[in-house]
Amino acid sequence: MWEWTKALLIAVVLAVVIRSFLFEPVVVNGQSMMPTLHNQDRLILNKISKPKRFDIIVFHATKTDNYVKRVIGLPGDRIEYKNDTLYINGKAYKEPYLAPYKKMYKEQYGNNTLLTENFKLKDVIGRDTVPKGTVFVLGDNRRNSRDSRMIGVVPMDKIIGKANVLFWPLSDFKFIK
Repeated sequence: MWEWTKALLIAVVLAVVIRSFLFEPVVVNGQSMMPTLHNQDRLILNKISKPKRFDIIVFHATKTDNYVKRVIGLPGDRIEYKNDTLYINGKAYKEPYLAPYKKMYKEQYGNNTLLTENFKLKDVIGRDTVPKGTVFVLGDNRRNSRDSRMIGVVPMDKIIGKANVLFWPLSDFKFIK
């Protein structure tokens, strides 16, 4: 009996340590990260790596809600959207993960329709650059996302982790880049 109890205790302690400090499963709730992630997708978060530009992260948005969003701006970055193009520190960046929605919007509403409305960081958060110790995040479904344009920048200490693996539904299994 003692051998079984000892094995069970070791397993529980390992599970708690791994989940608390290394990896954690989460469920996507909502449509804000479509087409990349869908409602009820299951992810594995890496809790030890620092977020980089374009990583998908999960963070504490409120006391009861966690949000899944993409890191767009790092501390010190100047962010601007102009004519559906992202500019970071004056340099244009491609966002291939938005291609399906951009195509859909242009087909449905014409070439002048923007997926991401024009904005400058100063208009959104009242500052020219992303403050130290924070990140600027956006959902991939730009027209249906509550992100830094509404809630402001995300403090680094509110970030739970970076999404590394989509493991459910099994048919959509992939490592997230």
